[in-house]
Amino acid sequence: MTELSVPNRNALINPVLQAVHDLGGSGTNQEIHDKVVSMLQLNDAQVTKPIKPGSSGPTQLAHRLGWARSDLKGIGLLINSTRGVWSLTEKGKFKNEVDGNEVRRAINEMLKQEKQRDEVEQPSDVSVADDDLGGTVDPAEYEWREELFRVLIEMDPKAFERLCKRMLRESGFTHVEVTGRSGDDGIDGIGVMRIGGFLSFKVLFQCKRWKGSIGAGMIRDFRGAMMGRTDKGLIVTTGVFTRAAKDEATRDGAPEIDLVDGDQLIDKLKELSLGVTTKEVVVEEVTIKPDFFANI
Repeated sequence: MTELSVPNRNALINPVLQAVHDLGGSGTNQEIHDKVVSMLQLNDAQVTKPIKPGSSGPTQLAHRLGWARSDLKGIGLLINSTRGVWSLTEKGKFKNEVDGNEVRRAINEMLKQEKQRDEVEQPSDVSVADDDLGGTVDPAEYEWREELFRVLIEMDPKAFERLCKRMLRESGFTHVEVTGRSGDDGIDGIGVMRIGGFLSFKVLFQCKRWKGSIGAGMIRDFRGAMMGRTDKGLIVTTGVFTRAAKDEATRDGAPEIDLVDGDQLIDKLKELSLGVTTKEVVVEEVTIKPDFFANI
């Protein structure tokens, strides 16, 4: 594997399975992502490489991990909740390793039995060789996420701050204020998070409309601005965080900073229905009964 190549779909199946085992039998998309990155020692170039060159949209790794999780669900080793938490099934608890090629054959056979096509035709503007992508990309999923990324990137900075303020309020924060004062060292706002109706803590946050990756330096600068004001920080961005940035955010002995990258931001906006409408589409399946016509 080259420094820039990302493990393909099959190569990620066992790391995903092992990651869920290591996480105690269940984990969120982000926890599984971070665990796999650590297990495979992937570098920042591999973690942040987008599906489409030059795009600020979803990364190849995130998409391939999604397919790997779906494959493990398809063969009955994982289940997932509506909140994006993946758990081992009873069968999965006793399975530590699978043959990736056998998994693909089993999935393809199920699709064949369900009279579904094995591959989804991709739009020409996002066409990527299957060997390069490690599995086909759901074009509908890609398109809406890419469109939302473009909308966010093109937002006025103040409007993006107001969007983050609304998102935090919808997520349970109170007394959320956008400050954005000059000389405030990158602090864009402040809010109060209440837990269980009793405990509360003040959170300083920063909103970054950003293309590409955010490194450890920005985390250190933000922490410096936090000192003496609160012990909890949050950075929300349309970009991605490097591994060094994530390590710095959780460094021992320093105030912890929570990080929300572009993919997590997109998921949260969809979950909260902020500028995103989700409609369930029911597909009609028609079965012909030849016996009926033969015996009419």
